[in-house]
Amino acid sequence: MVRRIDVIGAGGVRLAAWEFADPPKGRSGDGEPAPGVLLLHGLMGRASHWASTARWLAERHRAVALDQRGHGRSDKPADGPFTRDAYVSDAEAAIEQLGLAPAVLIGHSMGALTAWQLAAKRPDLVRALVICDMRASALGAASQREWEEWFRSWPVPFATLADVRKWFGEDDPRVERPSPSRGEFFAEVMAERADGWRPVFSRRQMLVSRATWVYDAHWEELAQVLCPTLVVRGLDGELGRAEASEMVRVLPRGQYGEVADAGHLVHFDQPEGWRSAIEPFLDGVLTP
Repeated sequence: MVRRIDVIGAGGVRLAAWEFADPPKGRSGDGEPAPGVLLLHGLMGRASHWASTARWLAERHRAVALDQRGHGRSDKPADGPFTRDAYVSDAEAAIEQLGLAPAVLIGHSMGALTAWQLAAKRPDLVRALVICDMRASALGAASQREWEEWFRSWPVPFATLADVRKWFGEDDPRVERPSPSRGEFFAEVMAERADGWRPVFSRRQMLVSRATWVYDAHWEELAQVLCPTLVVRGLDGELGRAEASEMVRVLPRGQYGEVADAGHLVHFDQPEGWRSAIEPFLDGVLTP
């Protein structure tokens, strides 16, 4: 079971939050509220990408996934803002309005950056943090230009969802080897229009959003995260082992995890490996 709960984010932007399963009882059966977990997707993602993770989390925790501004069913204001402050304030509003504090934040890619920036800003709201395949180093102008060119290469509109799956899973020049999970990931962010299937987000807005963090390094904020933090990388993902290890070193209470045979979309590529990597950490931080 999943239910939608509307949240009002920064500047009055309406955000769609999705709670998976019935809210569970307290872990010890004493009526205490279940620990809250907020899941934050990455750029171009949506809350539904967390469905498999949220369902097993919901067995013992209150698991909520947020469609961030510009994504999924949340508002996509033409003029934004799509700043770091806006994304962080939205997550802050979600935790407070949904009564999740102190919450565990689980973020993928850009969502992980939002999570650790919020943990640095409002430590009172965050119990623990899971960072999934997000770099702390600046990526630079070349990376942004590559994304601009990549977006222009998309053969939209797609005639069918099968075409979406094939292009993103096989034909996309960025794909080194066939990846059905990548095809499925992008199929979930497409909607049928009169002329075919198009993304539910604006590629222009995604570039604007990305530009607010891609040129900067984020080590200083990472060092300000005081709660227990697990840094997880896919062995074939974008976060290298050396940088992940340095992130763990910089974090006051950092731990390291990795998932074999997984790329950047760790939780989508290897859901069981992902669960095995993070569940012991969650059990430790959520045990009274």
